[in-house]
Amino acid sequence: MSADSISPETRIMDKQNIAPKEYTRRWFMLLLFAAYSFSNNYQWIHLNIIGNVIMKYYNESLPGDTFQQESAIDWLSMIYMLVYIPLIFPATWLLDKKGLRLNMICGAFLNALGAWIKCACLAPDRFAVLMFAQTLCAIAQIFILGIPARLAAVWFGPNQVSTATSIGVFGNQVGCAAGFLIPPLLVPNSESFSEIRQGLGIMFYMWAGVTTALFIIIVTVFKDKPPIPPSKAQMLAEQGSNKENYFRSLKNLFHNRNFILLLLTYGINTGCYYGIGTLLNPIILHYFPGHEQNAGQIGLVLVLAGVVGSIVAGIWLDRTKSFKPTTVGIYFLSMAGMVAFTFTMDVDLIWVVFITSAALGFFMTGYLPVGFEFAAEITYPESEGTSSGLLNASAQTFGIIVTIGMRALFNRVSVLSANITVSVVLLVGTVITAFIKADYRRQEAGKKTAEYLNVHVDVNMTDKDKENEEENMKD
Repeated sequence: MSADSISPETRIMDKQNIAPKEYTRRWFMLLLFAAYSFSNNYQWIHLNIIGNVIMKYYNESLPGDTFQQESAIDWLSMIYMLVYIPLIFPATWLLDKKGLRLNMICGAFLNALGAWIKCACLAPDRFAVLMFAQTLCAIAQIFILGIPARLAAVWFGPNQVSTATSIGVFGNQVGCAAGFLIPPLLVPNSESFSEIRQGLGIMFYMWAGVTTALFIIIVTVFKDKPPIPPSKAQMLAEQGSNKENYFRSLKNLFHNRNFILLLLTYGINTGCYYGIGTLLNPIILHYFPGHEQNAGQIGLVLVLAGVVGSIVAGIWLDRTKSFKPTTVGIYFLSMAGMVAFTFTMDVDLIWVVFITSAALGFFMTGYLPVGFEFAAEITYPESEGTSSGLLNASAQTFGIIVTIGMRALFNRVSVLSANITVSVVLLVGTVITAFIKADYRRQEAGKKTAEYLNVHVDVNMTDKDKENEEENMKD
């Protein structure tokens, strides 16, 4: 390897004789973020999974006919998608320039504020206030979705970064699972408004307490980054960060053909997941009337299977580094899972729906960390926060399109037609994914840097320096 091909940043790092170091506290930072993400994503879906009860309770303050009222309920979920699209650019700029801690604090504050305002919505004429509170929680989300890949890169070494990203996404998905499971248990589908009000009150006040406690912990203990970076690639990224231009980074990403294809396919897959999650209540109740709690439990199975899928995918990527084949394979199996989910609905056996939901969730949600990490590989050295933010913006855009399209098909054609359409869209996404080139830039940068440093250490370091280097690496 030619010395002329080594960047000035690498030479500086070598002269300072700094070895990467992983800190035990990295796991606490990751789990704290996962808990915070959990609390926010719970609030994304906790109203829609009991959408029929919410529509009944707030009927006097909902607009228009039944279709318009159903659409208004859908927007309690879609507002998370809508606000993300314009706000992701200032949010990723803030993440790149100010780091993880400020983003965590801003998001946790808005998350708690929205939860407390919901406690003021326990009257049938306050749907507008409920929508405002949900909007604040949705804005909090922009400070969350781009963090997993960035936090993993900042705190974790190269052999754990994919697993850490998966655990970061894990918190988000478990929150969604809780959002499916808990509300049908707390809020009954009763003809008595006082019973519904009591259930909503327990649900709202409980979560206001949870989000407030998390906000206090984040302000008190969350750290922006470790004293010493955990990998050579992260050392280079930090040394180059002062010269990084956010808008130049955006330009580079939009000129990266592989990233544009991934942007499209990630949006399709995750947008379909958002659409199914938002409309799971009417889908299940169409085939199994009166099964509100089963709808929530199917949502729980959908997400928990996805959590397992995310972790398995993360471990697999850390061991094999086979980003392209893994992405294509999971995408195809997501499509197959959707087909199975679609055509087993009308067999009148709800346990079969639980099984097909688990298969769908395992692959569709397992795709999320794979998409993040594939993007980080093909766009290095651009910021993981910026690439993740754009992926999520694509997902939110497609989520709105898919949700509105599915609701229109529900009312004008059939539930079956909506599910078949989603299956076809996922097939198109699978085909497009196959055209993404396996351009593993981050791996290549790590290999080149390691090769240069190993040669330099062998030639110029004293025996004592080598011993110190080895001790640092062990630490």
